[in-house]
Amino acid sequence: KGVSRPPRFVFLVNRAQKAIARWIERRDQAWDGISPAQVGLLFVLAARDEAAIGEIAQALDVAPAAVTNLSKRMQAAALVERIADEHDARLTRLRLTAAGIDASVRARAVLAELNERLTAGFSVQEQQVVARWLEHSARVMAEDSAS
Repeated sequence: KGVSRPPRFVFLVNRAQKAIARWIERRDQAWDGISPAQVGLLFVLAARDEAAIGEIAQALDVAPAAVTNLSKRMQAAALVERIADEHDARLTRLRLTAAGIDASVRARAVLAELNERLTAGFSVQEQQVVARWLEHSARVMAEDSAS
């Protein structure tokens, strides 16, 4: 009887990420007019109605400059609009347009289908363990990059 090796987590996560990205890219109808990178911003705004660039950056764990660049493209595509903050004239907030709301609904439906496929055959407890491991991995790697 040989010694059992632990799973190759980095390889498996990378392989899964690539397969998921390919699956998402094949759903052109869901992404009509939006890029997969824009979906996170759509979801943040759909959940909050409106938000400042810094709030979105924090929610997406990216630099504010990345959100600014992404939002400019989304504004040009009429997915978001810039509005003045009612309490601070120096602050610009973003909110979804009707087209942005429609795009977020389409994206949410595709990602619900994806989650359904990914969780098929796993108990709720198993799903919770996987989710806990992924959260742990993200946290540990973020701590390493901060030091």
